Amino acid sequence: MVQGRLLGMPRAIWSGSISFGLVNIPIKLYNAVSRKSVHFNQIDTRSNARIKQKRVSESDGSEVPPEALAKGYQLTSGQYVIVTEDELASLDPEASRTVDIEEFVDLSDIDPVFYDAAYLVAPDKATVKPYALLQRAMEESGKVGIARFVMRTKQYLAAIRPVDGKLMLSTMVYADELNEPAEIRVFSGVEGVQVSDKELVMASQLIESLATEFAPEHFSDTYRERVLELIERKASGATEVVETPAEPAAEKVVDLMAALEASVAAAKESRRRHPTAREAEEGTAAATDEAEAEAKPVKKAARKRKSA
Repeated sequence: MVQGRLLGMPRAIWSGSISFGLVNIPIKLYNAVSRKSVHFNQIDTRSNARIKQKRVSESDGSEVPPEALAKGYQLTSGQYVIVTEDELASLDPEASRTVDIEEFVDLSDIDPVFYDAAYLVAPDKATVKPYALLQRAMEESGKVGIARFVMRTKQYLAAIRPVDGKLMLSTMVYADELNEPAEIRVFSGVEGVQVSDKELVMASQLIESLATEFAPEHFSDTYRERVLELIERKASGATEVVETPAEPAAEKVVDLMAALEASVAAAKESRRRHPTAREAEEGTAAATDEAEAEAKPVKKAARKRKSA
């Protein structure tokens, strides 16, 4: 099978404890996400041998031995400052096995742009109760713990939040790592754009017509799936010519109002064709028929009393 080998039970990538106040709760971190992508190697088509890269000197093209390699930081002048591994090691944060919660904040106060990698926080078997206590207290208060911890010689800022009866830790980027929108000039023209009340109403209707509950299982990486299907076919001996996609047609200037109205109509029609919509209509019709059937004897009796 080209799909790849089956993965076993996830392994803990870090173990330590959560610390807040004088409380310490032993924990283990597990990856919450397993990235899936298709990896290729560069191949020499003349021999089908894999191509390997070599480290060569820019000055004369000669291969550089491992013992001659060093880290260099390029200055604006073009010169390099050489920094040794020992110098970098001396700056490593103090090794620690503690996730130190420094403060608790409202979840709504954290812009999602700050979130980076996610990890599942599992309790130690001997200390499940304090873990459950922290999780439930955070859930009831609606708070998220902001913490610092060291993993693989790097210090991380992290957010710990309750999710479905468990704790999840997300590493975070620092404020100075965010790109400033003001530096992107095209945003400067957005605030001054005028939209009519009718356009706003139609846009709101379009949003409402497409509104639903998020179901992540409804989405998949269709490109990766197509690539794997192609590899499967070729591995089975199929030969085929892959056609180059046609150039996209030049974009046409469309009437915004007409596009909104057409989009709303298409969204409503799509909803009507959806199986859940048909089931709801059938249920409503059945309920109406049942109510009418129950009402017939009552109406008939009323007519008899009136004629009497």
